[in-house]
Amino acid sequence: MEGKILAYNPKTAKGYISGADGVRYKFRGASFRDNAKKLTKGTAVDFVPNGEFATSIMLGARTSSSSGEKSRITAALLAFFLGFMGIHKFYLGKTGAGVIMLLCFFPGIFLLWIPFGVVRIISFIEFIIYLLKSDEEFEETYVAGDRAWF
Repeated sequence: MEGKILAYNPKTAKGYISGADGVRYKFRGASFRDNAKKLTKGTAVDFVPNGEFATSIMLGARTSSSSGEKSRITAALLAFFLGFMGIHKFYLGKTGAGVIMLLCFFPGIFLLWIPFGVVRIISFIEFIIYLLKSDEEFEETYVAGDRAWF
C-alpha cells in the first residue's frame, strides 16, 4: 500500500504512516528496508499493513499528495536572479519566508538600500548552498523538510 510518513522519532525509532486508505499505521524503524535517515515527514513510502502496524516499509514513488517535484537547479537560479524578492522561497512553498523577503525588498529601496542588500546577500548564500547540496539532500531539507532559511 502507498502512504506517507506523518512523524518519525529517530531516538525511539517509532513513527506513524498515513496509508492511502486513510488509516494511520504505527511503525518501527527496524521495519524500514532502506536507510532510516530518509524517514522524514512527508516522505512517500510503500508498506504492508499488518493490523495497526506498517511492515516491510520501502521508499515509494512520489505521490501527488507529497510536496511535489522541486528542482534544485531551478530554486538556485531563482535565488540568484530573483532572490532579492524571495521568489525562490515561494517556489519551495516557504510562503512566510518569501513574504519576509518581499517586505525587506520594497521598503529597502527607499531606506538607503540596506534591507535590500541584506536580502540580496541571503539569497546569494542560498544560491550557493542549493548548488552544493545533492538532489537528495535538497529534497530532504528544503522540499520535504521544514527548513526555510539556509
